[in-house]
Amino acid sequence: MISLLPTAAYIHIPFCRRRCYYCDFPVFVVGDRHTGASSGNIQLYLDRLTAEIATQINYQQPLTTIFFGGGTPSLLTVAQLGQILDLLATKFGIANDAEISMEIDPGTFDLTQLQGYLQAGINRISIGVQAFQDQLLQLCGRSHTVSDIYQAVELLHRGGISNWSLDLISGLPQQTIVQWATSLESAIELNPTHISCYDLIVEAQTPFAKQYQPGDKPLPSDETTAQMYRTAQQILSGAGYTHYEISNYAKPGSQCRHNLTYWQNQSYYAFGMGAASNLEDHRFTRPRKTQEYYQWVADGCNWRVDLTPTADRFLETLMLGLRLARGVSLQAIESEFGIDRVNSLLKCLQRDRDRGWVEIVVSANDDRYVRLSDPEGLLFSNVVLTEIFSLEL
Repeated sequence: MISLLPTAAYIHIPFCRRRCYYCDFPVFVVGDRHTGASSGNIQLYLDRLTAEIATQINYQQPLTTIFFGGGTPSLLTVAQLGQILDLLATKFGIANDAEISMEIDPGTFDLTQLQGYLQAGINRISIGVQAFQDQLLQLCGRSHTVSDIYQAVELLHRGGISNWSLDLISGLPQQTIVQWATSLESAIELNPTHISCYDLIVEAQTPFAKQYQPGDKPLPSDETTAQMYRTAQQILSGAGYTHYEISNYAKPGSQCRHNLTYWQNQSYYAFGMGAASNLEDHRFTRPRKTQEYYQWVADGCNWRVDLTPTADRFLETLMLGLRLARGVSLQAIESEFGIDRVNSLLKCLQRDRDRGWVEIVVSANDDRYVRLSDPEGLLFSNVVLTEIFSLEL
């Protein structure tokens, strides 16, 4: 059953120097010159954000993971970040061994700033690299260069950061398999403990959507992006990274604990513009536009307004759990949903088992797990899930 005692919190910091051409996240562009130290808009948002946090019900469990996402959280000053962490500690409590992650972009921080973040409590960094070719970075509208990437990683080393993740994107306009392999190998050379590989999705209302149509040049073909997925699995697995989730690889012991909360369908808090929480078996997404979010906070953060129950719990468990390499426990499914659901699921998946996309494996404690094969099953996960959702299980 879903935990009704959340121990994870996502904090959305929506500010960016510029909006990347593929981005549809709720962000606020402040330009290249403004940071939390010089932008009244950033401080105004933080005032509203902390007001929202203060209104949240306390479920009497200390936080074990906190994730500052965005946007670009490294545009905040150390004092601003510390203010949020102090409030979270006062409001909920923070476990001594909590994983506290922060997204940063190359070129947005210096060593003193980084050391301040660490002293405030940050112990995991996620750096947005996306590509190791200046041409591709420029095509994406990124504000950094390849040189900035190496400088940022050098700062991480100098700051003593041992637990850090690096993000890459495949399927970019004009991107070749050779370039993708080069980015993967360049990432490995930097020796992060975690690497995320996301396939480009051309979202509506983004600059990319106005320029490109999926499947048409200069976007790589579906066949090419599929090969990019296989290439990532081959290169990263060969370098000692475990493919533990559909888009994520980690060295032993370095899986992102916070994101596992989502994929294991557990409860979690979320705060900030556009952030989505999962509490008491209900999901709620806050207003995505700045003024609407501010008004919602001013109105007292009425948590029962627009709260909607989660989708069918059974299907949601499969949709999230099959993203993980370990898959979904059939024993857990039987315990929560009954043996008939297990039998219906196995019957539905028989064709995909014959294809080699789905596997049934036995764990050390004799529990059976249904999982997608790596890489083919994970690559075609949407097909498998569509078949599951099309049947009345």
